[in-house]
Amino acid sequence: MVYITTGSVSEAKDIARVVIREKFAACANILPQMESVYEWEGKICNDKEAVLILKTTQDKLTDLTDCVNELHSYDLPCIVALPIENGSQDFLKWIYNETHPQKSKK
Repeated sequence: MVYITTGSVSEAKDIARVVIREKFAACANILPQMESVYEWEGKICNDKEAVLILKTTQDKLTDLTDCVNELHSYDLPCIVALPIENGSQDFLKWIYNETHPQKSKK
């Protein structure tokens, strides 16, 4: 799973659509509002953000990260991967199948 913060729900949706279309992720969850407090360039900031959570596989992580970095409006976006250690095997298989589509046989 990949945890990402964005400046808006719209930005989260835009990123989600691209990474899913490109098969870098199988699914996206968007949490529309959270508040972040952090220091940036010597200043304490307090901003409203949206959270984007993506489900993917380890081998897609580099492509997904590169894609998000390219699309994201922040200079230094929060992109943090968390391992999926267990879960519904059917769901985990679905994530794999969505990110690794089979080439159609002719």
